[in-house]
Amino acid sequence: MTDAAHETGRTGRRIQVAEELAPEEAAAVLELIEQAAHRDGQPAVSEQGRLQLRGGPREGVRHVLVYVPGDDAPELVAYGQLEDTDPVEAPAAELVVHPGHRGRGHGRALGSELLGQSGRRLRVWAHGGHPAARHLAQTLGLTKFRELRQMRRSLADLELPEPVLPEGVSVRTFQPGTDDAAWLAANAEAFAHHPEQGGLTQRDLDDRKGEAWFDPKGFFLAEKDGRLVGFHWTKVHAEEGLGEVYVVGVLPGAQGGGLGKALTAIGLRHLAGQGLPTAMLYVDADNVPALTVYERLGFRTHETDLMYRSET
Repeated sequence: MTDAAHETGRTGRRIQVAEELAPEEAAAVLELIEQAAHRDGQPAVSEQGRLQLRGGPREGVRHVLVYVPGDDAPELVAYGQLEDTDPVEAPAAELVVHPGHRGRGHGRALGSELLGQSGRRLRVWAHGGHPAARHLAQTLGLTKFRELRQMRRSLADLELPEPVLPEGVSVRTFQPGTDDAAWLAANAEAFAHHPEQGGLTQRDLDDRKGEAWFDPKGFFLAEKDGRLVGFHWTKVHAEEGLGEVYVVGVLPGAQGGGLGKALTAIGLRHLAGQGLPTAMLYVDADNVPALTVYERLGFRTHETDLMYRSET
């Protein structure tokens, strides 16, 4: 469903805002993201953002598409996604401009539209922290306020001691369908302070279970007295030869006893057993305890994602 479409400037640029994309529109956006990622070294739109392109409308999500006249039909040159689901924080956005159409004002026009759609309360991710993204943020009057680090370590020389679980805790793998509700509840409790992760729904989980990379054998659940107290979900990026510490969570009542470290080691051993040469993970730069744990496990910063926000 299209909310609005309008032209800007003298270029014939047309901006379309929609709550839902048709299959051909979603396919065109995914192709644009892929072409930009090939140039930039990583996708400008996150996994969550890419999943939200498909499967119908999502509550609080809007899509902004920028077109210019083409030889036979309008050509998609930029895309932005606005997610307004956090009850406290300003709406969050991601955006990408086609590599062949940069330097022509499309990014600024898209950013201005996202600012307008958000009521000038906006947070924007710049994945990889590229100079052009920093410049656009400054042009739009946004300031940096969050830094997310991607860390990596080799798995070829992985030498971790046998994981030691707290007394009474056992670990098994995830059973799709059977464990869904319990895991969603545990995830929400473990990440109550982190709306992006803690707010995952059954639809979000189903989206991921439907992806080619999903493997329940790499999804570890820690239990005590029949209740989930922690988990480590791993992910394999087959094309890149990367294993990811996708998400590690420990419930508040089980923290401080070494469970997080043990679960991380279990997941890393699993990834190494898949023959993957490298492991990666994401962690907020201000999460000093987690950074310390990962650095002790041999992880080092590989690149950085930055988030900017408006001051209003």
